[in-house]
Amino acid sequence: MKILYSVLCIVILSTLVSCNKFVDIDDPKDQLISKLVFVNDASATAAVMGIYSDMNGFNYQFANVVTTFMCAMAADEFTYASASAPFDEFKNNSVSAGNQYVKVMWEQPYSFIYRANLAIEGVSASTTLTPEVKNQLLGEALFVRAFCHFYLLNFFGDVPLILDSDVLKNTNLPRTPKAEVYAAIIKDLTEAKKVLVLAYPGNKERIRPNKTAATLLLARTYLYSGNYPLAEQEAAEVISTTGYAILNHPDPNSLSHMTKAFLKNSAEAVWQLQAINTSTGRNTWEGNTLLSTGAPFYRLNKGAGSLIEAFGTNDLRKTNWIGEYPTTAVPPVIHYYPAKYKVRVGAVNLPTEYSMVLRFAEAFLIRAEARAQQLNFSGMKDDLDVIRQRAGLNPLPITADLAVAMAQVENERRLELFTEWGHRWFDLKRWKSITGDPTKTRADDVLSLTKTAWKSTAILFPIPSSALNSNNSLVPNPGYN
Repeated sequence: MKILYSVLCIVILSTLVSCNKFVDIDDPKDQLISKLVFVNDASATAAVMGIYSDMNGFNYQFANVVTTFMCAMAADEFTYASASAPFDEFKNNSVSAGNQYVKVMWEQPYSFIYRANLAIEGVSASTTLTPEVKNQLLGEALFVRAFCHFYLLNFFGDVPLILDSDVLKNTNLPRTPKAEVYAAIIKDLTEAKKVLVLAYPGNKERIRPNKTAATLLLARTYLYSGNYPLAEQEAAEVISTTGYAILNHPDPNSLSHMTKAFLKNSAEAVWQLQAINTSTGRNTWEGNTLLSTGAPFYRLNKGAGSLIEAFGTNDLRKTNWIGEYPTTAVPPVIHYYPAKYKVRVGAVNLPTEYSMVLRFAEAFLIRAEARAQQLNFSGMKDDLDVIRQRAGLNPLPITADLAVAMAQVENERRLELFTEWGHRWFDLKRWKSITGDPTKTRADDVLSLTKTAWKSTAILFPIPSSALNSNNSLVPNPGYN
């Protein structure tokens, strides 16, 4: 953590112009940064926006492809075609504590949490920021802290809860129970909602969290923690907010609406990460990595029970969000790959796509599941049918059975949210087994069928060895001793 903090100081200070002449070496670093950064609206905004830039500045980072790709391989979505020991560990659910990507998934969220904490403290203490900017930046920082804690919790289970920038105190924190971390996430997002507004700040692009982003993540958090009435309430608030839409088309056979979902500032976008270094023509790391000029390296799984088999023949998501690469063999072998993003390399400095982090469609899926769990099957059906209509599918049959309803929810979440931010992996981990065994999850039901080495303890990734070595208060996850 000390190393991360030193890097953090350099990164924040480097966002300012000619700040080195103001450095007072007698001041503690956190106080110094606060004095330098949070004295005016422009520098304070630059510091907070620098977090988003660093989330998406390089490939294979926590906030671009690592979360999506590693969770997709740990679940049942896709595999990597070439030999790669770090990737194979996720595919085989045998991740080692020394895996380079599990280290990224631990260290980078905590680095962003520290920066968010510095911003929360600096913004709160500032007497020179304008009220509008002060509220916006405070809300964004609270959102970032909640967002990162949410992913850490769902990667690793109980994790240290870090709510201030006191490095000495936080260096040896033990793991905080899951319920307490969820409570802190809910508190942060509730506070963020109070100070954020619906309008997107700055240039109005959807690249900074607003009130709707906080509300959607809060709805997801309530869903994951089993508070279904509040999950429904928060999701309904998102759905009723103007400015967002499930992009549809009057012609059910048209694909035009499907191609627009992942465009920058799409009506479905609640929060996106802006394209960085567009002088190369790159739009998103996802598109740049998944779309290949030849045979794809990341290939969707095929065969019984696979995502490809789960799609109906008339599902427009399969037609438009999945690419096909036929080999030259006779007959050709078809490799399938995710194609939600359409641009591998585009026009220089003219990006048309941004990385989608939070999407409007999720609100309907959250509310549908929350309604099902409260036995409101008619309301669940209505929400799922909104998603299905956009995909060109017929309405679902009416059910009065919770098991059937949850199977419908699971299927629609799988088909709509595939290869996005670990949704499938998190779903399999959080749902109970349909066998009735209270010690098992849906991951046991599903992954044991296709993964010979599957074990129940694999639902949590290992705490990185680097973290265990530097913090004596941490204990490994079960199955990784």
